[in-house]
Amino acid sequence: MIIRRELPSDVAAVRDVVAAAFGGPHAAEAPLVDALRADPAWIPALSLVAELGGDVVGHVLCTRGHAGDVAALGLAPLAVRPDVQRSGVGSALMHAVLGAADARNEPFVALLGDPDYYARFGFVPASDVGVLAPDPSWGVHFQVRTLYTFTPGDLGEFAYAPPIMRL
Repeated sequence: MIIRRELPSDVAAVRDVVAAAFGGPHAAEAPLVDALRADPAWIPALSLVAELGGDVVGHVLCTRGHAGDVAALGLAPLAVRPDVQRSGVGSALMHAVLGAADARNEPFVALLGDPDYYARFGFVPASDVGVLAPDPSWGVHFQVRTLYTFTPGDLGEFAYAPPIMRL
């Protein structure tokens, strides 16, 4: 398996992977990725694909977000083609995007997801590090992974890229 940056030629394959991972072509996540690509919050270096045997089988991306005045990253979505789920593709993508974000001196990555799954990557409830969820009902499912340049404090409410906030 190879983890690499998404190329323009990967757009259709990424759309297919995301749609398959989230329940079909009508799932909100597939058009969300297209909307994020067109948004100023898009960071090409943080849109990664997993390639297996020449096929794109997974995708992850981070876009620009903010907690108060602090620029950070929002991760969404992480998608793995159903036939290769539970084989390490998602973990490899997560480690790669966190490493790339840290190398860019980003302070933290925020996401909404299962705490039992994301804890293995160092994610903690966002409120534990001073970041508030855009929706308080998200509770412990809104999580943050701090990176090397993170400075603790009351950072405020997190805002994802506009296409995510419109969901």
